[in-house]
Amino acid sequence: MMKSEPTLKFKIASEDWEFEAIHRLNYKTFVEEIPQHAHNPEQRLVDKLHAENTYAICLHGDRLVGMVTGRGNRPFSLDHKVPDLDSHLPPGHKVLEVRLLSVEKDFRNGFVFSKLVGLLAQHFKDMGYDMAIISGTTRQARLYKHLGFVAFGPLVGSGEAQFQPMYLTLEKFLQMAKALTPPSGAVEKILACYLPGPVDVHLEVCKAFARGPVSHRSDGFMADFRATRRMLCELTRAKSVEILLGSGSLANDAICAQLSLLKQPGLIVSNGEFGDRLIDHATRQGLEFEVYQIGWGDPLDYSEIRRRLEQNPKLRWVWTPHCETSTGILNELPTLKQICTERGVKLCLDCISSIGTVPIDLTDVYLASCVSGKALASFPGLSMVFYSHDLAPAPKALPRYLDLGYYAAQSGMPFTQSSNLVYALQTALTRIDWPEKYGQIAEVGAWLRNRLREVGLQVVAPDAHAAPAVVTIALPSDISSKSIGGLLKKAGTLLSYNSGYLLQRNWIQICLMGEWPREHLETLPDMIAELVARRRARKDEKAELAGR
Repeated sequence: MMKSEPTLKFKIASEDWEFEAIHRLNYKTFVEEIPQHAHNPEQRLVDKLHAENTYAICLHGDRLVGMVTGRGNRPFSLDHKVPDLDSHLPPGHKVLEVRLLSVEKDFRNGFVFSKLVGLLAQHFKDMGYDMAIISGTTRQARLYKHLGFVAFGPLVGSGEAQFQPMYLTLEKFLQMAKALTPPSGAVEKILACYLPGPVDVHLEVCKAFARGPVSHRSDGFMADFRATRRMLCELTRAKSVEILLGSGSLANDAICAQLSLLKQPGLIVSNGEFGDRLIDHATRQGLEFEVYQIGWGDPLDYSEIRRRLEQNPKLRWVWTPHCETSTGILNELPTLKQICTERGVKLCLDCISSIGTVPIDLTDVYLASCVSGKALASFPGLSMVFYSHDLAPAPKALPRYLDLGYYAAQSGMPFTQSSNLVYALQTALTRIDWPEKYGQIAEVGAWLRNRLREVGLQVVAPDAHAAPAVVTIALPSDISSKSIGGLLKKAGTLLSYNSGYLLQRNWIQICLMGEWPREHLETLPDMIAELVARRRARKDEKAELAGR
């Protein structure tokens, strides 16, 4: 039997070996990482207030991976650094000082931090304290501010070890800890999910999914099903939509099946993995088509698409991804629509990673695919095909399950449908303020790309053509993307790295699709850059040892 990974344990320190581990972690953090104290050969640092400290700690098996301490006795360490300390604080509070926050780098995902803070805050709240003061490192000033800390007084410390005095009520401490802690304890270490799918979903969506199944033929469900289809069309400005029980590949096969009825050649445009998959779909279906295929991460040359259509008037349809998920390129929908309208050509789109991340207008788009389990922020299992024309069944030409005309003739319900998935999707569509979500994704995506470049990482998509919700990072060739992705997963942050096309190119991805915690993005670029630097340093050390 394989030995399972140790779970995280949070407690107030009480054992001798725990205190010894605290002294070691104290040295590692406040001597080696933050040069606040002098080196010593014992590589341990006993805090001068150790005898009065209460330590909340996090253990991973028998390894100490996080700690924070609180102390209510005066004078505080800040009393010696900030003259007339009490004059800076709101009156009428019983105050403790929180110090020595340290989390091992592999566990800096926010989860360990939030649980430590919550445990310490609750311990002192039970003792009658209601406000905490801290010296927050200036390296994390933006994060502390985002979490609600109020800065006061001048900076303390010197050189690379500078700190900002701050305060926060214990009630807000506890609220913050609760907000940062996952709603489900099923996978306690996973706090931040930045996968392109499946995505984290809201608790209301979970509750809708958990309702007992109902008959797909019942009047009540049919009314709700029609309402869900209307919401999808309103979101995309499409004329009609069919909802299929299956993945995005099924939706694209259904588009292929419809194109086969035209018996006309077309043009498939690809600048990444999912454009290449459209070529595979069309090849398997036996469609007649030409290919405009360029480098992964390159923006489309729209004049070349126009030239190809003009050169071969027999090409009567164009099929391409709107968002090329592999690279984070957002192809220009208005330009594609204009080119196809000028030539009287039918435009088909893979919108699987764009619907729900950017405003989209599918007016006059012939066929477009989408799924429930990405940016629509629901569970995977439903796919959709939007269309702008009348559909007729094709019983002699298409399999029943791929015949969108058959769906349309049966009011969208030719086969058994999952009421659980439909109600979850309906709830997600209803609860999200879409303009607000688009604005948030655009803002955070732009910040994320800039920050990644600031710390020395390479973003694949140029800003002028970037999909706001998909940020693909090309790691240095000597650093394994699988190892970086695995370390981040171990620290509780899920991002995309394990797909074959990403592994082949040594890429990782941060995606802003479903429910994702914004606060953890504040430190994620630095965490990735730090992991890359540590891996490189380890490689250099091994190479040096091997050369001796």
